[in-house]
Amino acid sequence: MVDSPAALHETVPDFFAEMTNNKTFKLSDYKGKNVVLYFYPKDNTPGCTTEGIRFRECYPQFQQTNTEIFGISRDSIRSHESFKAKLEMPFELISDPDETVCNMFDVMKMKNMYGKQVRGVERCTFVIDGSGKLVKEWRGVKVPGHVDEVLEFMKAIV
Repeated sequence: MVDSPAALHETVPDFFAEMTNNKTFKLSDYKGKNVVLYFYPKDNTPGCTTEGIRFRECYPQFQQTNTEIFGISRDSIRSHESFKAKLEMPFELISDPDETVCNMFDVMKMKNMYGKQVRGVERCTFVIDGSGKLVKEWRGVKVPGHVDEVLEFMKAIV
């Protein structure tokens, strides 16, 4: 199942998760490809929408770097399907309602929301190379400019 949180420059344990289009994500299915996993708090919120649109816009360029993109949040598959269709995303979204993958990457954090402490997904992005090693992570991501930074990193490692 899931081991301890993924550590930079270590092999990420294989994992399975439900994703859009009635598919199951299995990390080992992407051996030989780079994988970008971007964790985001919630479907249909302003920052998550902006980030998703930018990944969509840059998707062809990511494909040129032998990279697959997957968005992950705790939202249901039903919510993901709607969000994906609304934004016309060319990549799949992974549903993690039990926080298994979130815990694997240690992205669950206490956050301030309207003056209250709430537990939620910290916006983070991880790059796993074709051999399954975690080669880059961005934590506490701010949306403006982030996708471009990830794309530049991908171009640099190809």
